[in-house]
Amino acid sequence: MVAETSIDVETIQRVTDKALFIREETIRLISIAKVGHYASVFSCAELLSALYYDCLRIRKGEPDWVDRDRFLFGKGHAAVGLYPVLVEKEFFGAEILSEYTRVGNPLGDHPDMRKVPGIDFSSGSLGHALSVGVGMAHGARLQKKEFLTYVMLGDGELQEGQIWEAAMHASTYGLSNLVAIIDRNGYQLDGEVDDIINIGPIRERWESFGWEVHEVDGHDVEATIAILREIRDNPKRTKPVCLVAHTVKGKGIDYMETEPGWHLGWLSEQDEAEAYELIRGDK
Repeated sequence: MVAETSIDVETIQRVTDKALFIREETIRLISIAKVGHYASVFSCAELLSALYYDCLRIRKGEPDWVDRDRFLFGKGHAAVGLYPVLVEKEFFGAEILSEYTRVGNPLGDHPDMRKVPGIDFSSGSLGHALSVGVGMAHGARLQKKEFLTYVMLGDGELQEGQIWEAAMHASTYGLSNLVAIIDRNGYQLDGEVDDIINIGPIRERWESFGWEVHEVDGHDVEATIAILREIRDNPKRTKPVCLVAHTVKGKGIDYMETEPGWHLGWLSEQDEAEAYELIRGDK
């Protein structure tokens, strides 16, 4: 349950607007690449917005600030939605976006920490990010640093055995500075997640692995901000935290919400124009 908190209207509106910005920029960038993961971004747009425009302790223009919170994007195929945010945080220039995925450009379908400022881990090979996050959380403790490490995972990613090895390790060592966020949109490349390998009940499974677990509607901006703040600001926590965010894959584009084939795709010029109208509520 989310504790009662007061979140001002301006903050809610800002995070809502930035979620729309993430969706708009995703459409624009995929039109350059001619293929991409619209639906995977759209399910976590509010989560990314709440993290980067309210929750994460980061400094504009300082991607390497040593005390920054870390963010690892396990579902790295959705990085196209994160790159525009990093530009707004002045981690690199906007001109780089216009050449997205072109030869020689540092921005690829999956993020590369060696090339892109603000990327804490080269992710997208599913299952690895939580283990790396465990290492970062350990590192923070050894260095007596107070930063938190956030790892966003796709629900299909929970089918990877390495996730559960990392989960056991994190609880065994009481890594209360580690936060896993599950984008529970119900779909993966091959169809419905639980039809392929059943990962539920998610809450009970993470609790059985010794984690503190919360749930939220991942498209409810106010509730998402509230729970992320509660997690961030709780000094008495003794366990790693899992936030299960219930989302809709392709949120905002009706036909993407019901067709798993849109895990990867490309919109024609006419469909692209209609997609902008749909996500803006103009249609």
